[in-house]
Amino acid sequence: MIELGQHAQGVVIGVKAQPGAKKNAILGERAGALRVAVTAAPERGKANEAIADVLAKALQVKSSQIALLTGETSRDKRFLIAGVDHDTLADRIKAFVEER
Repeated sequence: MIELGQHAQGVVIGVKAQPGAKKNAILGERAGALRVAVTAAPERGKANEAIADVLAKALQVKSSQIALLTGETSRDKRFLIAGVDHDTLADRIKAFVEER
């Protein structure tokens, strides 16, 4: 189960990053976090930007609604999804992960 946290501006989601992958994709869940693979290299924030883009498409939000909170240089990251309530985001994640 993917753990979501409340935030004054939206919802916080944990991400396990896999930079340098063969394709951009959400791979499922690991240890309560969403596993996200991106082709971008982990340098100068390129992988973080790519992860935000993958999240935006998968969660049906604008890229401007996604902000990295923690884990800039770590594989364990926390992203804020602004302007979305907990239940809506949980439903979108569940539907997306079940499609895989």
